Amino acid sequence: MKAKQLREQSDPELLQVEEDLAKQLSGLRIKKGIGEGSEQPLHVRTLRRELARVKTIIREREREKATHG
Repeated sequence: MKAKQLREQSDPELLQVEEDLAKQLSGLRIKKGIGEGSEQPLHVRTLRRELARVKTIIREREREKATHG
């Protein structure tokens, strides 16, 4: 998902997206650990980057609220 699309979402929606991405990533890491790592590394990388985008936007909003009061 593009950052522009993420910025259009509300805070609760972003938190839900963050939770979903974290669960997906965790599931892939567990599968890799037990030897079912047939998932492509590209998918793991994409999930990590999307999760980072979401966390960045959440953090930006928190900082904006803190500075504006």
